[in-house]
Amino acid sequence: MQILLGILFHFIGGFASGSFYVPFRRVKSWSWESAWIVGGVFSWLIVPFVAATLTVPGFMDIIRSTDGGTLFWTYFFGLLWGIGGLTFGLSMRYLGMSLGMSVALGYCSAFGALVPPIYFGLQKVEGKTGIGEMFASSGGQLILFGVLVCLAGITICGRAGMLKEKELDDATKKEGVAEFNLMKGLAVATVSGILSACFNFGIEAGKGMAAVAIEHGANPLFQNNVIFVVLLWGGLTTNFLWCMLLNYRNKSFGDYSNSKAPLRQNYGWAALAGTTWFLQFFFYGMGESKMGNGASSWILHMAFIILISSAWGLFLKEWKGVSRRTFATILTGVGVILLSVLLVGWGNSMK
Repeated sequence: MQILLGILFHFIGGFASGSFYVPFRRVKSWSWESAWIVGGVFSWLIVPFVAATLTVPGFMDIIRSTDGGTLFWTYFFGLLWGIGGLTFGLSMRYLGMSLGMSVALGYCSAFGALVPPIYFGLQKVEGKTGIGEMFASSGGQLILFGVLVCLAGITICGRAGMLKEKELDDATKKEGVAEFNLMKGLAVATVSGILSACFNFGIEAGKGMAAVAIEHGANPLFQNNVIFVVLLWGGLTTNFLWCMLLNYRNKSFGDYSNSKAPLRQNYGWAALAGTTWFLQFFFYGMGESKMGNGASSWILHMAFIILISSAWGLFLKEWKGVSRRTFATILTGVGVILLSVLLVGWGNSMK
């Protein structure tokens, strides 16, 4: 029953993550960076604080009493994840939801599975599996095979993007994805996928705070909410600095008070996007607390996001006008990435 609840919570979180970018499409007459940072203030500052206030008694006291090393690494992984989150938004901007999320999350799943064992292979930690042990175990071999399958899926998705670029004229491409740019999109999706895996590392770094939260009476279902506060401070730092730089370069500071733009709607849609984004990790934390395996939870989370974002991509007609061959190629690529995610999750369950 606990596992079923965990899967349900991960599905809800995956639905939130796979859907969060949809409200951004309703923001009008603003530059991308203005909409992104307004949504980000809700994602990474306001909503996590509210969630922790409602679910973790005395969470700020827990943070203040946590040792500096734990806070540093939790925040540091948040900084790295913030770069991944920033380029994740750019992936949606240039590739659309189905292709952008599939490529970025495919890389995220692969590197999320590989980086920890590489680290523990160089820095031995009792109870942790290094890369050498992965090659020697059936579960580790399955994870490595899943990573290869993931890279194959990403290659197929990239091929679908190239076919789309050849088949459609600029007007048709931009009808589905306003700023479609295959090469730029694949580059930022690669960076996004690699660095986005740092979110899971940040959760692991901050586990001590979650343990104290439970000792102080917090429901174990919400134990990770105190970690998210610190982790997302790092994400906010990275994204805020970059968006302010873009505001300066593009002379778009006036967006926030532009009377010619539908300000009330823009702030509302950006706030909805940011709140929806955070709900993915609110429910991720609930699912992880039920399933108990951080790696498998992360993989399951990725799988649901890929499914939901692909469905949104079809609904929003991002592949409208392409040939049957191209449409079959993107569906095959998404299917292969999804298979790789499940293989990595299976391998993690065998460790």
